[in-house]
Amino acid sequence: MKPQLKIAMVLVAMVTAITLAYWMGTRSNRTPGSLPEQAISGQKILYYRNPMGLPDTSDVPKKDSMGMDYLPVYTEDQTPTASKKERKILYYRNPMGLPDTSIVPKLDSMGMDYLPVYADEAMTGEGGMVVKISVDKIQMLGVKTEKVNLRQLSRNVRAVGRIEPDERRVYTISPKFEGWVEQLNVDATGDVVKPGQNLFDVYSPELISAQREYLIALQGVTSMKDAVPEAQNGMKELAQSSLLRLKSWDIGDEDLRRLRETGEVKRTIAYRSPVNGIVTEKSALKGMRFTPGEVMYKIADLSSLWVIADVSEQESGLIKNGQAAKVRLDAYPGREFNSRVTYVYPTLNMQTRTTQVRLEIANSGGLLRPGMFAQVELAGLGSQGRVVAVPDSAVIYSGRREIVLVELGEGRYEARDVKLGTHSDDYVEVKTGIHEGEKVVVSANFLIDAESNLKAVIAGFSQPDKESTAEKDKQSGMNDTMKKSKPDPKPNQPK
Repeated sequence: MKPQLKIAMVLVAMVTAITLAYWMGTRSNRTPGSLPEQAISGQKILYYRNPMGLPDTSDVPKKDSMGMDYLPVYTEDQTPTASKKERKILYYRNPMGLPDTSIVPKLDSMGMDYLPVYADEAMTGEGGMVVKISVDKIQMLGVKTEKVNLRQLSRNVRAVGRIEPDERRVYTISPKFEGWVEQLNVDATGDVVKPGQNLFDVYSPELISAQREYLIALQGVTSMKDAVPEAQNGMKELAQSSLLRLKSWDIGDEDLRRLRETGEVKRTIAYRSPVNGIVTEKSALKGMRFTPGEVMYKIADLSSLWVIADVSEQESGLIKNGQAAKVRLDAYPGREFNSRVTYVYPTLNMQTRTTQVRLEIANSGGLLRPGMFAQVELAGLGSQGRVVAVPDSAVIYSGRREIVLVELGEGRYEARDVKLGTHSDDYVEVKTGIHEGEKVVVSANFLIDAESNLKAVIAGFSQPDKESTAEKDKQSGMNDTMKKSKPDPKPNQPK
C-alpha cells in the first residue's frame, strides 16, 4: 500500500472519532426529562401540536408519520412585572365565528388555533353579555347606531285584490208572462241602458187579453155613472184589478197611459229596462219564444264597484270596518283611488290562508272595470299612544328569543333580550329590555354577533345546565393534571 493512501485513511479515522466523541458528549449533558431551552427560561409547555398544522395534539413529545417532531406550544411568561398587566382569559372561541367555545386552547378542523377572549373584552352586564370591539374593527364592520325614541306606530297592510260588480246593483230581466220577441232593440252585450229604455218588443196573447179586460173595465166604469153605488164600486174594482195585473207584468206607466188615452189594444208592447247599467249577459234573440221567469238580460250598475282583497291570516286582525284604503291599478300607473272597508268576511280560505276584505269604490268616470287586478294598501291600526320603538333592523331574531345590541360606549356592546309589541313598516315596539335615550346597533349587528359569538356565549353563560357544568369540571381537572405533570421524552429522541 502506498504511503500517501495510508496517511489519508488515518486522517479520516481521526476526524470521525473526534466528531463521534463530541456528539456523545452533548448527548450525555442532557438528562432524560429535561425541557427545551425555551421552557427552561420560564415558559411552560401547554401541549405539542402537529408540525404540518393538522388537528392533532399530544400531551408528550412525539413524531408524526414523516419523522418530524411535534412542536411545543408555550404559555406567555407568567412572571408579573410592573409594566405588564396580566389579562385573564375567559374562554377560547372558534376562529371562524362558529358557535363553539372552549375553556382550554384547541384547534379547529382546519388546524387554526381558537382565539382567546379576555375579561376586559367580554363582561357580563346588567342585561346580558357585554362585548368590547376595537375602534378599527368597528369601522371595518360599518357599525351604525340609532337613538331609541318614543314613536306613534301604525302598520299599513298591503294585499292583492280584484274588482267585482256590486252584487246589490246587478239585475236580471225576466218576463212574468209567456210570449215571443218581435223586435230586439238592445242586441249586444256591453250596451249601456237607461231606466225606461225599450229592450225588446214582445207579442203575448195573455198580454193582449189583459189589455182588453182593462179597457172593458174602464168602459164599464164610464157607462155605470148613474148606477147604484154598489154596481159602480164593483166595476171600479174590476178595472183596478186589471190595471194591477198589467203592472205586475212590468208594463210601464207610459204604455198604460197610452192604452187609456187611445183605447186601442196593440199587438206588441215594449218591454223596458227598470234600471240604469250595462248589459253583462244577453240571451234574448229576435223571434225567440220565452216562458215566464226565463232570463233575457243581465244588467249591472257599475257606478259603484267592490274591491275584494285577500289579506293574510297574520294581518287579518289589523283590519276593521271603516278603515281607509288606497287602490292602485296597473291600467293607470301612478294614480290612486280612495276607498274604505265595508265588510270583513268571517271565513278563512284554507288553501291560501287568507281572509277576504270588501271595499267599496266609486266609478263615476267609468275607468274601473270588473275583473281588473288591484294593489290595495290598508291603513293599519296604530298603537295606543307613543311607545318605545327601534328600527326593525336592530332586532336579531334567533328563533327562541329576540336580541338587541345596546351601545355602552368605548367600543362596548351589550346584548339584551327584548319583548316586542306592535310592528310598523320600519319600526317595532319594544315593551321590555331597553329604555328611551339608549343607542342600539341598526347596521352590522349580525357581524358583531358573529364576531363576539354572542349566541354561544349567552347560551353558555346565562343558562348553564348540569351537563355543561360537568364537562367544564372534567376539562378543569384535565388542565390541573397537565400543569402538575411534566412530559418525559424518550431517552433516544433527538433534539
